Amino acid sequence: MKIIPKKAKDTNPVTNYLITLMVALVVLFLANRYVTKDATLFQNEAEMEVVRAQVMGVTDRLVEDYSYDDVISQSIEVQFDAKVVSGPRKGEILPAVQHIDYTPPYIYTNEVTPGSKILLIDAGFDVSEWHFVEYIRTDKLLILGAVFVLLLLVMGGMKGFNTLLSLALTFGAVFAVLVPAILSGRNIYLWAILTCFYSILTTLIILNGWDRKSWVTILGCFGGVLVAGSISWIMDRSLALTGVTSDESIYLAYLPTEVPINLRAIIFAAIIIGAMGAIMDVAMSISSALTEMRRQTPVITQKTLFRSGITIGKDIMGTMANTLVLAYVGSALAMVLLLAVSDTSLMFLLNREMIVVEILQALVGSFGIFFAIPITSFFASVMLPKSDL
Repeated sequence: MKIIPKKAKDTNPVTNYLITLMVALVVLFLANRYVTKDATLFQNEAEMEVVRAQVMGVTDRLVEDYSYDDVISQSIEVQFDAKVVSGPRKGEILPAVQHIDYTPPYIYTNEVTPGSKILLIDAGFDVSEWHFVEYIRTDKLLILGAVFVLLLLVMGGMKGFNTLLSLALTFGAVFAVLVPAILSGRNIYLWAILTCFYSILTTLIILNGWDRKSWVTILGCFGGVLVAGSISWIMDRSLALTGVTSDESIYLAYLPTEVPINLRAIIFAAIIIGAMGAIMDVAMSISSALTEMRRQTPVITQKTLFRSGITIGKDIMGTMANTLVLAYVGSALAMVLLLAVSDTSLMFLLNREMIVVEILQALVGSFGIFFAIPITSFFASVMLPKSDL
């Protein structure tokens, strides 16, 4: 009787999952320790006391009309009592004021009313003087976020849980590693690429395991991100960008950091991080489709499999590029409207750095998508032999 040798079993998927998660957390922790040695994060947080409070009642409302350069304006001062709802001052009733200045062009601010949940800041020196600074909005956002998490878990099950886990690791990489790396004067180009690679690896392995389909997708994503990064770096030099695209970038330039922040490198980081999600989506779609084709048709040749990937990619890239462009247009809509009605020529408008950067983000991200298609298709044709499926 002929004995057929048994095929060696793959490593336990649960073991792979736990190893991946443990390694991801350790890498995140060590990277955070490394980049935060010289970073200054929230150093000035305690200079002014900020408390969460709820308005108990309005005690007075003062209105004053005045004119300046023939412009009629109105100043409103709302005096109210507010009860502190958290922190060391919890339960205290504080007298506070809200100042509203209606000067054309009018920017309307909602006046506080009884029950409003607000933030108060102590702007006094020798004597406490509490001022309204902002409405508390995080509670509503937390409710919306909880609904999102619930829907993801109900509709996605374990996949939904893994999605949340990968999102948490990605946010950790950006806010616990990349941001401190920038503030501590590290090489932004290097750390932006490392952040993308970390996010791609953890997301795809946690969601799909250690199979060949995942590694095909990972290599395709790496290729797309590197192409996007290379084009961004080249265009940054050729377009003579300064990195000053908004008020925020000006503030960053004047931060008292030991090493001045490279604003041009921040544009590079924003472009590749913004494109990473779309590139992962495209690479995963092609890899999944080609894996199933190889499984259903074992005799298919590598050349045919590669061509099939290109064909599938043609259908995907149009919608994904459209999605990417519209995302940037939507985020910059107010700025575009403001510049469009200004008394400037179209040529000047299109050459404004803030507009150029928005266009660059959309185009470079689209290039990353385009190149991810043949790169993923190539690795799928090479790495998906029929004997493994």
